Amino acid sequence: MTVSDTASYPPGRTPRSLVLEHRIIRRLFAIAPLCALTACATTGSAQSELAELKAEVRAMRETQARLEKRLERVELHASVSQSRTAAPAPAPAREASSAPAAPTSSGYSTPDLAVVKLKPRNEPAPALPTRVAVVEPTSDDMEMFISPAPDGDEAPATAEVSEPKVDEAALAVLDAEFEQAVAALRTGNVEGGVTRLQSFAEQNPRHPRADNALYFSGLGQMGLKDHASAAKSFERLISSYPAGDAVLDGMLRLAECRMRLNQKDDARALYTRILTQFPGTAAATQAEQRLASLSH
Repeated sequence: MTVSDTASYPPGRTPRSLVLEHRIIRRLFAIAPLCALTACATTGSAQSELAELKAEVRAMRETQARLEKRLERVELHASVSQSRTAAPAPAPAREASSAPAAPTSSGYSTPDLAVVKLKPRNEPAPALPTRVAVVEPTSDDMEMFISPAPDGDEAPATAEVSEPKVDEAALAVLDAEFEQAVAALRTGNVEGGVTRLQSFAEQNPRHPRADNALYFSGLGQMGLKDHASAAKSFERLISSYPAGDAVLDGMLRLAECRMRLNQKDDARALYTRILTQFPGTAAATQAEQRLASLSH
């Protein structure tokens, strides 16, 4: 080696030392991958061991919970068996209530109760007063129920009151007259039909069709444009036969006549009366609709 060669190295460093450093560095580079592989293997094995330990702990906890439940059932069964075997003979109610309850292994006490059977009393029901004093009516009271005889003499007390017999032939004749009057309205003889129906209602006020005669006569008068007379017929129908089957239709027709006569307040009052007195009927539905039309 020449002087020029030694002058190119750093001060204090020799070729031999440099060679040694290069060798050490190469060995370190060769060992580094092995260290990394060892670290990775160590970490993986530690994680797998940790997972196994967790699984074992979980299994041990589940086993312990099952054992605790089984132990509780065994203790409960033992306490019940002990209370049955140690139960004394049945005693009177007072002795059973005064005796202390024996504690069991589970900490709860089972009281000893005596069975007491109650028998119904054989006492009869109290007697109720059933006797009522009979009071004979006075002579003044009896006179109220005895009608005089046709000749002026008093009828005997034992006379029976006979109900008036219905003449079926006369009823058949009246029914035929009513049907003929209604047929006159339908065939075009409106004036004649109205006259016959009015006379039928006046002559037979207690006939079952007297209210219908007034109703149909009012319809005929409305057909003749005589709304004032029709209103009178319907008013008579409502006042004379308030429980008849034609009263609701008569009230609707009367309200219509009031509208024709420009009496809207009276018509509105009639519709309101139908709604309040006869709710839920077909007439009430019509009255509600017509009240709604009057309000617009």
